[in-house]
Amino acid sequence: MPPERVGTSPLLRRMSNSIKLMLFKKTIQTLSVVALSLGALAPIPSQAATCSYASHYGIGDGYDGQRTANGERFNAYGNSAAHRDLPFGTRLRVTNESNGKSVVIRINDRGPYVSGRSLDLSYGAFSTIASPSRGEIRVCYSRL
Repeated sequence: MPPERVGTSPLLRRMSNSIKLMLFKKTIQTLSVVALSLGALAPIPSQAATCSYASHYGIGDGYDGQRTANGERFNAYGNSAAHRDLPFGTRLRVTNESNGKSVVIRINDRGPYVSGRSLDLSYGAFSTIASPSRGEIRVCYSRL
């Protein structure tokens, strides 16, 4: 005698496989719509700003024209930056805390390797928001 099937109703046993497949697809579609609806109700995480110190590099240090960690040539006068963890290509708005000036940069390198700093801005990006003679400034940045 064959073992008894667990979890199957007499109605399902009488249905053809094509009808079972159609019901399965409709169930998946309905669940997908419900899941998407619930996802639309979920709160969107805010892009909170991170504040830290930033320095600049590229002029007088031999880095201008060299390859960055992502393989492209570094342009000291461009708007780029080095960060330890953010993915290459990430765009950030960097704002100088002391004067409110901001610049949009793209992560294309790794660094800085100095404790207490989270960004190494290109000379061009740094000079947009502060005088390069400052060397290091307090900034806040957020992803775009």
